[in-house]
Amino acid sequence: MTSTYAPDRTTLFGIYKRVALLKANDERSRKVIMTGRLVMPYYSYRGQEVIPAAMATALTDDDYWVTIYRGIHDMLAKGMPLNDLWAEIAGRVDGTCKGKGGPMHLTYPEKGIMVTTGIVGSSMPIANGIAWGSQLKGNNRVTVATFGDGATNIGAFHESLNLASVWKLPVIFLCQNNLYSEHTTYEKATAAKRVADRAAAYNMPGVRVNGNDPVEMYAAAREAVDRARAGDGPTLIEAMTFRFYGHVFGDADAYMDKGQKQAAMDADPVPLFRARLIAEGIATEAELVAIEAEIETRIDTAVEFALASAFPDLGELTRDVYAEGEVA
Repeated sequence: MTSTYAPDRTTLFGIYKRVALLKANDERSRKVIMTGRLVMPYYSYRGQEVIPAAMATALTDDDYWVTIYRGIHDMLAKGMPLNDLWAEIAGRVDGTCKGKGGPMHLTYPEKGIMVTTGIVGSSMPIANGIAWGSQLKGNNRVTVATFGDGATNIGAFHESLNLASVWKLPVIFLCQNNLYSEHTTYEKATAAKRVADRAAAYNMPGVRVNGNDPVEMYAAAREAVDRARAGDGPTLIEAMTFRFYGHVFGDADAYMDKGQKQAAMDADPVPLFRARLIAEGIATEAELVAIEAEIETRIDTAVEFALASAFPDLGELTRDVYAEGEVA
């Protein structure tokens, strides 16, 4: 990996702040669900924090992001407020969609967070549409589409990459390859040895990186962003990672190789990143403890805010389905 786009010390510290938030939020989410105070489908992203933290750091607030059901880490990294997020996943009126979207349909356009989809692979054609709009308007905004390795086997992946390349759309296809497509291992369902290799068929750069390494991940993200913003078209990034838990909360993950899983958890990217900051003199133990304590306090506030918020009124059931107002 070239060092042209390597993060400086300040940028690296900023990526860690996002990583720490994502880790703490996932751990709290699982704990709150276990208490029974919150009922929702939950797709843990634990182990994958570095990818969205580095990607979001390479973007501006004006750039767009389209993600999937395992995408709360993407949303938080891009800047979705904690109170709004928790109220939405709790189905409360103070949420980003008045509690009517829930965890499968989070959105927050104020920070460029346009759509969360529950359909595998559907983030990519939606991202193309948004990127095309940016191209037509000339607003210089970049759009990121997140998806998993399993989504690269459906038609929408191939159609989206082809169209984006032909039209040179300012879009980044970010595959978070955690080696499992729901309950199926990568090898059992995917003929290609590397997802990144598929980019060659569509005449665009295909980059495979260690998604758990903040320097490598940020450099790949920055290069893709600059390429898209310069009008040179899309990039496919295959970010290698591993999810620590089953497909969905409650999944016994019997299909996961226990040795592989234990090795991945032993190489947890978050404490490794934390130790790196201290070893390289970028942050002190006291500074990191203070940051992590502040995050826990913010999450405390968000959880209580969400659970104190009301459920949407029955009158909201059919509202926001269509635009309101007179038709000419």
